[in-house]
Amino acid sequence: MERSRIAVAGASGLIGSALVRSLTADGHEVVRLVRRAPRGADEVRWDPGRGDVDAAGLAGCDAVVNLAGAGVGDRRWTPEYKRVMRDSRVLGTAALAEAVAALPRPPRVFVNGSAIGFYGDTGDRVVDEEAPPGDGFLAGLCVEWEEAAAPAEEAGVRTVFARTGLVVARGGGAWGRLFPLFRAGLGGRLGDGRQYWSYIALHDEVAALRHLIDHDGLFGPFNLTAPQPLTNAEITAAMGRVLHRPTVWTVPAPVLRAALGEMAGDVLGSQRVVPRRLLESGFRFAFPGIDEAIRAAG
Repeated sequence: MERSRIAVAGASGLIGSALVRSLTADGHEVVRLVRRAPRGADEVRWDPGRGDVDAAGLAGCDAVVNLAGAGVGDRRWTPEYKRVMRDSRVLGTAALAEAVAALPRPPRVFVNGSAIGFYGDTGDRVVDEEAPPGDGFLAGLCVEWEEAAAPAEEAGVRTVFARTGLVVARGGGAWGRLFPLFRAGLGGRLGDGRQYWSYIALHDEVAALRHLIDHDGLFGPFNLTAPQPLTNAEITAAMGRVLHRPTVWTVPAPVLRAALGEMAGDVLGSQRVVPRRLLESGFRFAFPGIDEAIRAAG
């Protein structure tokens, strides 16, 4: 891809910071959306909760990537925090989409974050991008999150929804919490371990986002997950195998429900999601297997 100007919301998060590093390393100009006063020409002020964006700062951007949103696993899902999770995604996306649509020269692509939570609990059933939304809070949130991008789509901007799975990384996210436990020999199955986890290495997540930015014919939903989802028991065994630690512990489902509340339903739920459209578009994973994804995370 030629040198481009790309705006990134959520640039300080796990995925956003990795994407920014990758883009700048290749010579692209990155504009970060920030909630404070900008400190330079490479920052643009926005307030996702209020739906405010300094649209002038997006002028000249070839792509806008929205990865912003309060962490799903950061706190217990109280009614108040569920509202924070929703507003940070839905209001922020709507504000960005409206700002993009209003530009005299809109960007050629708007990549909006989403998640495989869109599909709800799929059990043993394999699902791809054609599957309908599931039930539950996260599924409903993902539907609203994607619908909020409508102004960009209606303005003719190529709009992509990156439905991301569990990112294998040490620096943050759910997996960032697993690594210390497993290194300490305290890792083990969650519940009965039969629930499917659809994962993706951080390297492949960033590469997939760049693939979606670069290829003009790609639009709509794309699952960003490795090709072969595995059960929690299989992933637990892989963590022990790669890190050379025992994995004898098991966290019973009732304990998880007591500790996590409503969020436990998603930890114990099964999502057997495959990246059909991503593979059909020609994307190739660098770390498709779980052992190599864990090793790549360090």
